[in-house]
Amino acid sequence: MMRVILFISIVQSILFLGHWFLYRTLVRFFGVTHPSRLLTLKIGLALLSVSLVLTSFLAFRYSNLLVRCLYTAAASWLGIFYLFILASILCWVFYGLAKLFHLHLDGKILIEILIGIALVASLYGFINGGVIRITRINLRLPNLPGQWKGKTAVWVSDTHLGQVRNYGFAQHIATQVKNLHPDIVFIGGDLYDGQAVDLDKVIEPFSRISAPYGIYFITGNHEEFYDNTQYLQAVRRAGIRVLYNEKVVLDGLQIIGVDYRDSRREEQFRTILQKMGIDRHQPSILLKHAPLQLQVAKEEGISLQLSGHTHQGQVFLFRFITSKVYHGYDYGLKWFGDLLVYTSSGAGTWGPPMRLDTQPEIVVITLI
Repeated sequence: MMRVILFISIVQSILFLGHWFLYRTLVRFFGVTHPSRLLTLKIGLALLSVSLVLTSFLAFRYSNLLVRCLYTAAASWLGIFYLFILASILCWVFYGLAKLFHLHLDGKILIEILIGIALVASLYGFINGGVIRITRINLRLPNLPGQWKGKTAVWVSDTHLGQVRNYGFAQHIATQVKNLHPDIVFIGGDLYDGQAVDLDKVIEPFSRISAPYGIYFITGNHEEFYDNTQYLQAVRRAGIRVLYNEKVVLDGLQIIGVDYRDSRREEQFRTILQKMGIDRHQPSILLKHAPLQLQVAKEEGISLQLSGHTHQGQVFLFRFITSKVYHGYDYGLKWFGDLLVYTSSGAGTWGPPMRLDTQPEIVVITLI
């Protein structure tokens, strides 16, 4: 509990400071001096600074139209606010450089241009975040049985079904997957966002997907906020097979799924894989939510690891952070020794429902 309180306190402090900085920028460059306008701006930004934390408390406890609207508005503002902060920083930088080199610069025109760019980028980000692309890749796995040649697997991760994206979004994803006519479907964690939601209703569209080899699910960190039992039960009720630290063999292809929490620590992850008795002479696909402990997967003879989690940073500049944190394995198809790794940018969004400099995707893998 103390960790949660500390985390919330840090987040809220950052939001307070950010909104104060935005306030000072707007007042300075727009030249706001009228007391009533200053008071309105103060109150407005103060309310916006606490909106995310307050609506998050509601979102984790209640699921209704009012809560969804309030939380979606707060999450959307978070994305706009981030771009406004970038615009404010640039404004001060340009203004400082103009002063340094004794150049005339109209601060009001400058802030208007930068805020305008931020608003256009926000609109694009909201639209882009809802347009799901189909990414197609061909993979050659060693010793692949003939039955699997030319077969397709669909990898869907990070849908984050909850207050912002719920039944309609799930239906959109499921329809796209059905239209791809996959032979097998993998759902790579963070299917749910971890907030209050009708678990059975939002996953129902996935129950209508038909794949000859079945549909398989692993947990992500958002199913692990609390007890994951309710999520696992809802997934199973939808007719989806949960791979909870277990292996299935389908016509000579080993499908391995590990739980997010249990596979976070290197030695525990290694122990889980060793207990499965992985056959190094047969091809294997490991479903693991986060692209971590690649050395362990390689040493245990895994052929292909499918991951998600990173969202490729989701918004502008954050992709550089995820690339650093995950050592370049935050997105795309890469080799790690003789281990193939594909990390998806995910189909949904977390926090602000926008994507800038990244794209949501469903991945179609053709085995050759």
